[in-house]
Amino acid sequence: MMDTRRIAVRHDLAAEHLRGQVDAAKFVEGKPMAVGASMINLVRNADPDTNLATQLLYGEGFTVYDEIADMGLAWGQSARDGHVGYVPSAGLIEPLEGRIETVSVLSALVFSEPDFKSQLLGSYSLGCRVAVEGEEDGYARLGSNIYTPLQNLASVTGDFVSVAEKFIGSPYLWGGRSYFGLDCSGLVQLVLQAVGVDAPRDADMQAAELGSACDAPLQRGDLVFWDGHVGIMRDGENLLHANAHHMTVVSEPLADVAARADGEITATRRL
Repeated sequence: MMDTRRIAVRHDLAAEHLRGQVDAAKFVEGKPMAVGASMINLVRNADPDTNLATQLLYGEGFTVYDEIADMGLAWGQSARDGHVGYVPSAGLIEPLEGRIETVSVLSALVFSEPDFKSQLLGSYSLGCRVAVEGEEDGYARLGSNIYTPLQNLASVTGDFVSVAEKFIGSPYLWGGRSYFGLDCSGLVQLVLQAVGVDAPRDADMQAAELGSACDAPLQRGDLVFWDGHVGIMRDGENLLHANAHHMTVVSEPLADVAARADGEITATRRL
């Protein structure tokens, strides 16, 4: 069965590269764009009451296949992980050019001058991609009067579990993908991408596509899956995961999670 989460097709419209593979009334090439806000929401349906599917971060690519002007929405596909859905048109800009760097800290504060005492303009979260126009006094210049410390763009140190540990205490958000709020598979995707490993968005995709099956004894970095949930082994006994029980990212004994879970562990994967 076709998984339309990652295939840009509707009954009336589809991406041109799908011609001959799917049925649609019209095929279009699509227009490459990028996310121009610190974060935007992607939903599966053009309905104000629909659930959040995922979030796209500043600088990530998004191919637009259709625009619904009266709703202020664009329908298309994320370049990061292929997720298809609707995003606010106002949150998109032309693709970034020049020297592109990736934010490597949970929150990269942005200032009006290359000075931490200057006006705070906002922040970018881990995984955001920014265009660096130059460097001044230890700061990256991201535009006119837009600066962030160069340390925020340095290479990530440690393994992906070390990155995940920094999220402990971050709030749980269904579909979330930043330290402001994230879900179980969003956490896995973000921390793997931080160390250069591309990962699909949803837990079932991750169980099917990441690493290889492993048996006990489990070790640091192993992924543990249930139906609709995933966590990261912090060591041989403790699981680090974003979850709706605690409504936050926590580290707790795997045995406690398994006892509380609705269903058995469905897979364990080792990268």
